[in-house]
Amino acid sequence: MHHGQVTATPVVGLVGNPNSGKSSLFNLLTGLRQRIGNFPGVTVEKKAGMLTLPGLPTVELVDFPGAYSCYPTSLDERLVVQELTNPAGDLFPDAIIYVADITKLDKHLLLFTQLRDLDLPMILVLNMADLMDTDGLTVDIPKLSRELGVPVLAVSSRENRGVGELKAAIADLLRAPEDFRPQHPFYEPGAGARDVLAELRRELPARNDYHALLLTHHAPWLKHIPEPLRHKVQQARVSHGFHSLRAQVEETMDRYNTFEPIVKRTVRHAGDSDSLSDRIDTVVTHPIFGPLLFFAIMLLLFQALFAWASVPMDLIELTFGTVGESIRTTLAPGWFTDLLVDGIIAGLGGVLVFVPQIAILFFFIAILEEVGYLARAVYLFDSLMQRFGLNGRSVVALISGHACAIPAVMSTRTIANWKERLLTILVTPLTSCSARIPVYVILISFAVPQVAYFNGLIGLQGLAFAGLYFLGIAGAMLSALVFKWVLKTPDRSFLMLELPAYRTPVWRNVGVTVFQKSKTFVVEAGKIILIISIILWAASTYGPAESMAAAEVQTQEQTVARQLSQEESADLLASERLEASYAGHLGKVIEPVIRPLGYDWKIGIALLTSFAAREVFVGTMATIYSVGSVDDEFRIRERLAEERNPVTGEPVYNQATAWSLLIFYVFAMMCMSTLAVTKRETNSWKWPVVQFVFMTAMAYVGAMVVYQLLS
Repeated sequence: MHHGQVTATPVVGLVGNPNSGKSSLFNLLTGLRQRIGNFPGVTVEKKAGMLTLPGLPTVELVDFPGAYSCYPTSLDERLVVQELTNPAGDLFPDAIIYVADITKLDKHLLLFTQLRDLDLPMILVLNMADLMDTDGLTVDIPKLSRELGVPVLAVSSRENRGVGELKAAIADLLRAPEDFRPQHPFYEPGAGARDVLAELRRELPARNDYHALLLTHHAPWLKHIPEPLRHKVQQARVSHGFHSLRAQVEETMDRYNTFEPIVKRTVRHAGDSDSLSDRIDTVVTHPIFGPLLFFAIMLLLFQALFAWASVPMDLIELTFGTVGESIRTTLAPGWFTDLLVDGIIAGLGGVLVFVPQIAILFFFIAILEEVGYLARAVYLFDSLMQRFGLNGRSVVALISGHACAIPAVMSTRTIANWKERLLTILVTPLTSCSARIPVYVILISFAVPQVAYFNGLIGLQGLAFAGLYFLGIAGAMLSALVFKWVLKTPDRSFLMLELPAYRTPVWRNVGVTVFQKSKTFVVEAGKIILIISIILWAASTYGPAESMAAAEVQTQEQTVARQLSQEESADLLASERLEASYAGHLGKVIEPVIRPLGYDWKIGIALLTSFAAREVFVGTMATIYSVGSVDDEFRIRERLAEERNPVTGEPVYNQATAWSLLIFYVFAMMCMSTLAVTKRETNSWKWPVVQFVFMTAMAYVGAMVVYQLLS
């Protein structure tokens, strides 16, 4: 780029450590609404926004993931190094805005000096300037700017301060990048590195010596280095005895020795201010009180999910019911009306009814993240999770899974290590989500007698309910352990995590998070549930012509013989038609397979339909047992209790069958939407298939063992 000339669409990169407030600044500059978290590495997806500056073409602002140095320990950091060492790439920036937390400047300058030595025009933004007053910091900005050789600006993205000045500085930088080149490098490579570089410097596509050094270190995995050159680099490293890790450590120490004195000379602290966060952490990260506090918070979260979500969920169901009824009364009866009401509207209702729970869950998680608590939970459980092949960050997914596995699977993006992320995605659906609740409620009443102890304080049914939750968690952890042995991968993971200071949440960020997650759920899961609902509706409405005709005749004979009322006759017709439909035939086909679990063809259909979504089970039972006109949960319970085996005359829902079904529902992967999200997050059909097969196998074997033992 020559003096005074600007490329067609200049690219400006936002770079900085995790938790430096980069994403907040990005939101302020571009006005785009994004996800912002207090979690390390939450911005794995590339985020770009347009920035208009006077007298310049539109600038593309790219928010790079948080990184600690040019020697990566996570996927996020690799991504940053890969883009910033590839001048031919699309994301290679014409200029860099380096964001550093003003209260942690001594830690945040390592990556800054490395990028400075890559000869990239830079502006240093000291973010969190609002904390300067509260923490009693004074920074000699002109001096810092002279010593680091870059423009330095103090900005507060929370209070929207200094953004105008920043835009002006970016414009200056793009107009005359030559004025912002470094005079002297911060670091000179040592003797060992110089020998290798002397040999490779001509071959490597590098802008300067430090760039060549980074390419030498990272050639084995950098995508833009061609295979023959990779091989050459490898040979040169071996022949000169170049030890990459040792060189990295030496360089890092050397850099600290260069910039720490600069920080000491320019930043003054008035007394120690971190003490409050530290004092809170003595309790929050305590080996005993920490987990206790964590479980208390989780209890509160589940209470909120049950108590607060029930009203909006009922309202949504009522609305869809009313809309369906009014459509039925306005439109002429026929297949189209049925498809619209029973297929599409019922399906849409099935998706949207979960939005309140997802919104509440993410509202809580976003607040815990903004406040800085989630980073502590991750730190607390990391060593325990590592034993199961997971990661501290998997805790968040396993917690969210109790509301709904879909947002839980989405939350695994913060896990850098691919294997740990994959394991978390695979086992999360085993935690009991809220859709299993209606199923548990009905079946526990058959499986467990209504006995209470301690004057009714502790009931057996309640204990069984809690037991099913624990069973789910145990299943998830043990499955993770099995996968850990099956999926062997070389990379060990390190949890590198800065515990952010406690702060009040930025409500704008919380709102953005809740909105975006809910929207993703509705759009992604919605498509699939709708399609399944329509297919299910068709399969249970239509059947082979002669069977359906026979069902009509059978109903008419029964109506006359038993003198049924119009309503009873309609219910009977519905159940006969279901048996004659394609779904009924399918139920009969799978009956021999599920007979060892104690199920008949009717339960078989319910199992099949619940693959669209577990909570469909109750509705399907209502349809199958011709409860049609009477839509009441207690009525279903009575109806199920009356159901008899036509051969033996025994109740179908005895203790053994009820327990067998409960165990099946704890383990089975009965959620199309979760499979869809797994496909999206892992980018292949292989893992959703693995997930489906192993969970269904667990459910089948578990249910069979329980049924055979109890009967």
